Amino acid sequence: MIIVKIGGGKEININGIAKDLSELDEKYIIVHGANHYRDELAQKLGKPKKIITSVSGYSSVFSDEDAIEMIMMSYSGLRNKRIVEAMLKNNINAIGLSGIDGRLISGIRNTGIRVKEGDKLKIIRDFSGKPKKINKSLITLLLDNNYVPVISIPILDENNNAINTENDDVVRILKEELNVGTVINLIEAPGFLGDKNDPSTLIKKISKQELEKKEKQVDGRMKRKMLAIRGFFEKGECVVIISDGRVQNPIKDALSGKGTTIE
Repeated sequence: MIIVKIGGGKEININGIAKDLSELDEKYIIVHGANHYRDELAQKLGKPKKIITSVSGYSSVFSDEDAIEMIMMSYSGLRNKRIVEAMLKNNINAIGLSGIDGRLISGIRNTGIRVKEGDKLKIIRDFSGKPKKINKSLITLLLDNNYVPVISIPILDENNNAINTENDDVVRILKEELNVGTVINLIEAPGFLGDKNDPSTLIKKISKQELEKKEKQVDGRMKRKMLAIRGFFEKGECVVIISDGRVQNPIKDALSGKGTTIE
């Protein structure tokens, strides 16, 4: 089985992804982002996102109630349904679900994020957390009846609140529970770059042992992504492909080795 993680950037070629997947002879699940659409909507509504950085250097979106509503509108609303639409146009029997639908993905809300403001340490608590389990019977039911789940945040916390979480963490728990062998991560870049501003510095292969070193070489969102990918290998082996989602054939290119392969 394959998990296809579709980044949330504006330039991702959804139609190309759908066409490639329609020719794929293997079961797969889609997990997608929508950060561009969330940011665009938030600006229009006068509620721009706020980024916080923990003392350990990991950046995340501060998720208050307004931010959760932006997620529901952009991730599980607009972007999810546009992806489902593209899949249906290519004869893929897709069904869109957020993590809260049917308790698809459940987690635990963060007790607090340690941040530094000036010389002071501060604990910030918001509606974010970590996924801990999936509704495996629901996903299996869909797959066994030839539906393709198209999954987005939010997920559900222990008190049935909708919370934000990292999509890479969603992919990790799906990979563990469903024994997934391959994860394709489609982004707005050719793959993992030695210099984020220079596409010619694409690194074709990374061993799982090198991931911690690579994580220390990057910052911002990519730093958190590398941390999450390290987690993919904690319970069982897999192949992770980070590849360009903007090209004509994103899935075919990824499977033919045109991005960065981690194994």
